[in-house]
Amino acid sequence: MATNRVYNFSAGPSMLPEWVLERASSEMLCYGSSGQSVMEMSHRSSAFEQIIGDCEASLRRALSIPEGYRVLFLQGGASSQFAMVPLNLLTRSGKADYVITGQWAQKAWQQGRVYGECRVVASSEDRTYSYIPQVDPAQLDPAADYLHICYNNTIYGTTFSPRTLPVSGSVPLVADMSSSILSEPVDISRFGLIYAGAQKNMGPAGLTVVIIREDLIGHAMEKTPIMFDYKTHAEAGSMYNTPPTYAIYICKLVLDWLQGPMGGLAQMAQRNREKAELLYDYLDQSRLFSPTVQGEDRSLMNVPFVTGDPALDAAFVKEAEQAGLVNLKGHRSVGGMRASIYNAMPIEGVKKLVAFMQAFESDHR
Repeated sequence: MATNRVYNFSAGPSMLPEWVLERASSEMLCYGSSGQSVMEMSHRSSAFEQIIGDCEASLRRALSIPEGYRVLFLQGGASSQFAMVPLNLLTRSGKADYVITGQWAQKAWQQGRVYGECRVVASSEDRTYSYIPQVDPAQLDPAADYLHICYNNTIYGTTFSPRTLPVSGSVPLVADMSSSILSEPVDISRFGLIYAGAQKNMGPAGLTVVIIREDLIGHAMEKTPIMFDYKTHAEAGSMYNTPPTYAIYICKLVLDWLQGPMGGLAQMAQRNREKAELLYDYLDQSRLFSPTVQGEDRSLMNVPFVTGDPALDAAFVKEAEQAGLVNLKGHRSVGGMRASIYNAMPIEGVKKLVAFMQAFESDHR
């Protein structure tokens, strides 16, 4: 790693690949032959139109997005989608189903209730969101406008998988994929709409990506603000207003890195599994640290763990930071520690974390 660089285990904004940072640095003053930085470039310029076009094309290749889906580059974070989804989709029966697997799913449901009849059809709140609840298809409303899930739960360290993904039939499946998008291949055709904040695996904070099936566009409630109507952005090519230009440029570079030096999404998924297995294998045999999630619902991206002693947890976080392992403090609702090991975290960072944990355990056992 470059001099003075730390291993950043933050849940987001997260670390970016050095390849991307170095490329952006080399183009900071002048992008190509434009004579200007992307930061100061007009979003109406031909140079930026090429950037956003290349970014979309790369995302489509990386995720194998099928025909019949639009890609929108928006702002407002995933949290804005908690309102944007019901404003656009909750317009036929006025009913939707939600699966509650953590704080963000809970917030999405609470916002959806403002606009229509939103039911909780499954929840893991009874065990502090430490598992993915089974969704009984018989409990789903066939007349619902959509079924909403949070695919990967950043705070609690659980994730859906192809095995546990609800079968929603003709009801569009909507997923918040903020902390798992681009970490492994996903069958996009199983979803009606996917949204993701970029600040985990795709780029810096400020960009929100929406992948939406075309037939779900154009049905917004009459009271929907123009900026919250998917049709507005689809018709304007994501440039109804000034988009987050530099964040889109960095997203393009991340996709270049993913499909270039990293070899593509399948290879990235294998790396992510190796990193997660390395950390979980240690946690499962440790006498000091305990993972908060067991079984097949464990996230590959976010790994919470505790010692059971808040004072010892605090000491670990402090000493880890001194060792160049930063942002390991867990979310207040779980406590302890959390290692977010997104795509840009190299396996060397996970190895250094495990070695530090082994030494800490030896000193404090």
